Amino acid sequence: MQKMIHSPTLRTILMVENALKKSDNSLIKIAELKRSLPKQVNHTVLMEILRYLEESHKIAVSLDGIVWIHNPRLLKAIKGREL
Repeated sequence: MQKMIHSPTLRTILMVENALKKSDNSLIKIAELKRSLPKQVNHTVLMEILRYLEESHKIAVSLDGIVWIHNPRLLKAIKGREL
């Protein structure tokens, strides 16, 4: 029997992004993130979302937790200074 692979929807990705951006703590653990979400998210799907956010340089993941690092204004300022 083949395992069903769940893909995150855009709505779920945005929900996780917003929860990370609005977190009171600069560092949040996965368990805390799950509790802060307005809807329950499958663990496998959540891990896939976190992998995507890390690869797109929006979050940094360490053993201590997850940190939101995406700053569009900073990126724009850096690009404006390039020759």
